[in-house]
Amino acid sequence: MYDMTVYLIRHGETDYNKQKQLQGRSDIPLNAYGRELAEITGRALKDVTFDFVYSSPLNRAMETAKLLLGYKEVPVFSEERIIEISFGEHEGKSYHPDHFTITDKDFMHFFQAPEKYKVPGDGESFEGVIERTGDFWNELVQNPKHQNRTILVSTHGCALKAILANIRNTPVSEFWGEGVHKNCAVTIVRIQNNHYEIEEGKIYY
Repeated sequence: MYDMTVYLIRHGETDYNKQKQLQGRSDIPLNAYGRELAEITGRALKDVTFDFVYSSPLNRAMETAKLLLGYKEVPVFSEERIIEISFGEHEGKSYHPDHFTITDKDFMHFFQAPEKYKVPGDGESFEGVIERTGDFWNELVQNPKHQNRTILVSTHGCALKAILANIRNTPVSEFWGEGVHKNCAVTIVRIQNNHYEIEEGKIYY
């Protein structure tokens, strides 16, 4: 038996995801397909009993958690430390190659060379998101009430990768690993005697 099992999920699709617009802290809701993905994932995980659920306060993460739970009566706690990274003045702008509207011509370092990423005005650094998600994660795994429990964490693409960066002690230059998780992709972290077993980016649709 594991000391703790944590399911980390990236929220379902939004119109901003579909159009390649930067969301960050913008409170963009799920679109119809995003809700469908959350429901499909919930059905795939119907036999999992979640004891605690923590979600980013943004609507797209909260709704994903609730749709995934379906009729399961589990309280969903809002957790500010797993909110998405802030893109500051770039939020809402497009990184689609055919209609790129971000004023910083080097912005794609964010995805391709994160160690070179320049934080926009009022934005957040990779180090910032790693620090706050790490604070959340350490508190989560050290909390006695979470022992021998199964926990759902509903969050965002960058914030989820930041949690994994804390677990793996990944340098910023290797932050993205195999890339951004797909919407509603689930990473399962099983913990036993301080040993981590990670099953990353599972898709149920």
